[in-house]
Amino acid sequence: MDEGIGAWVARRAERSPEKVALIDGPSGARTSYAELDRRVGSRAHDLAGRGVGPGDRVALLGENSTAYLEWLFAVARLGAIAVPVNMRLAPAEVVHVLADSGARLLVHSAAFAGLAAAALAEHPGVDTVDLGAEPGTDPRREREPEAGRGGEPCVIMYTSGTTGRPKGAVLTHDNMLWNAVNMLSAGPGIASSDVTIAAAPLFHIGALGLSALPLLYAGGTVVVVPSFDPAGFLDLMAAHAVTTQFLVPAMWAALTRVPDLDERSLPALRWAISGGAPCPLTVIERFLALGWTFTEGFGMTELSPAALFLDTTDVVAHAGSVGRPFMHVDARLVDEAGTEVGVGEVGELVLRGPTVFAGYWGRPDETAEALREGWFRSGDLGTRDDQGFVTLVDRRKDMIITGGENVYPVEVEQVLHRHPGVADVAVVGVGDPQWGETVLAVVVPEGDVDPAELITFARERIAHFKAPRRVELVTELPRNATGKLLKRVLREQFAGSAAAVSR
Repeated sequence: MDEGIGAWVARRAERSPEKVALIDGPSGARTSYAELDRRVGSRAHDLAGRGVGPGDRVALLGENSTAYLEWLFAVARLGAIAVPVNMRLAPAEVVHVLADSGARLLVHSAAFAGLAAAALAEHPGVDTVDLGAEPGTDPRREREPEAGRGGEPCVIMYTSGTTGRPKGAVLTHDNMLWNAVNMLSAGPGIASSDVTIAAAPLFHIGALGLSALPLLYAGGTVVVVPSFDPAGFLDLMAAHAVTTQFLVPAMWAALTRVPDLDERSLPALRWAISGGAPCPLTVIERFLALGWTFTEGFGMTELSPAALFLDTTDVVAHAGSVGRPFMHVDARLVDEAGTEVGVGEVGELVLRGPTVFAGYWGRPDETAEALREGWFRSGDLGTRDDQGFVTLVDRRKDMIITGGENVYPVEVEQVLHRHPGVADVAVVGVGDPQWGETVLAVVVPEGDVDPAELITFARERIAHFKAPRRVELVTELPRNATGKLLKRVLREQFAGSAAAVSR
C-alpha cells in the first residue's frame, strides 16, 4: 500500500464506521472506528499546531490506554516518528532515550508526570503534553501522509537493554504493515471479528506488533488495560469474549497459578500465543491440557517483531520448538563464517524479509554489524530438524563453556522447570578456576526445596556437565518490563561481574 499506518484507522472508518475499535478495560468505554479516526485526526491537528511535522520524534510515556494508541496513530498520520518510552526506567534512562532519539516533544500520562519532570530537569528543552487530555474540537482532519512513505520511519523502539544501554531500532511503516500481514496469515489467522486484550506494555514491540496493531489493521477490537492482574485478566477475557490473545511467558505462567483456572470457561478463545522469551514447556502443557489452542512464537524488536511461529497443528508434536518462519520471513542457521549449518547442528539464527528493521538510530557501525548482505544477525543460537522446525538453545552471549563443552542455559532451565519445587529459574555461567565456567542455577522455590536435590534431579535427566554445580535460592528473578530475564544482573550478583565470562 506504500502509505503510513496513520491511514489504517481512516480506511477502517470508511468501511466499518460503527465497528468497535477500542475498549477501555477499567471503564468499559467503547470507541468506534469512526470516533477513533476523528480523535486521531484531532490529535494530529493538535500536534501540528505545536510545530510537529514529518520526521520529528515524539516520545510517549504512559501506562496502556486507548489514548496511548490514539497518540501513536496521530504521530504516524503527520509523518512524524513515535518513540515509546519504557515507563519503568529511571529518570537518567529516560534522558538517554530522549537525547538519543532527539525527541522534541514528550507526551506523558499523569501517573508518570513525576518521572517526566525528573528526566526533563536533566534534559530541558523538550516540550510536554498530557497524554490523557481530550483532543481538540477542531473538526478539520489532518490529511494523510503522502503516498510513498511506506519505507519511512514510523517508530523508534528502544531495545530492552538486557546487555547494556538501549539502542533505538528504527521500524518503518512497511515493517508494521508486513508484520500485520504475517500475523493475519499465521495459525488460525486474525479477522475483523476478533477481540484481544492489550495487557503487555505497549511500549514493547510484543504488545504493539503481536496484539494491538494487527487487530486494528484487520478491523478487530482491542481491549486496553493499564496493568495485569491474573484473575482479573481471566475475568476480562470472558467478559469481552476474547478470541485471540498474546502474552509474554511470565504472564501466561501467572495465569497457571490462578486457583480456579480449571473451572473457568473461555468458549470464544480460538488461539493464544506466547512470545518475548522461551515459554516453559510446563506452562504450554498446562494450557494444552485445558484444551486451548496454545501456540508459541519467536520475535525480536528488529523484526517488528514476528520471526518464527509454531503453528497450532505442530504445537504438540514439536513442543519446545519455536517453529518455522512466518509467511514473509526467511530464516537460516549459520556458523561463524556465515555458512548454513546442517540439520541438528547449532548455528546463529539470521533472518531477512520486509519486517527487518531499517537499522539502529544514529548508529551506522552497529547497523552494519547487525545487517550483513541483507540478513539480520539475531545473536540467538538454535538447531533445526529435517522439517525446518527451529529450536532455540540460547543467546550467543549466554552460552556457557565448561571444560570445553557447550552448555545452553535454556535446555537446563526447561529441565529444572519440571521439578515441583521450582517456581522460576535462570541458569548462568560463572567463573571457575578449573573449568573456565561452571553452571549456576538461580531458583525461585515453590515451598521448601533442597538445592542438592535440584542438582541430583538435573543430573538424572541431562549430562552431568550440563547440570548445575551450584544452586542459589532467591525470592524473585530480575526481569525487565517485558518479562525477559536480566542475566547480567545475576552474573553481577553471584559472580561479581555483569559481563559474560571471557571465553
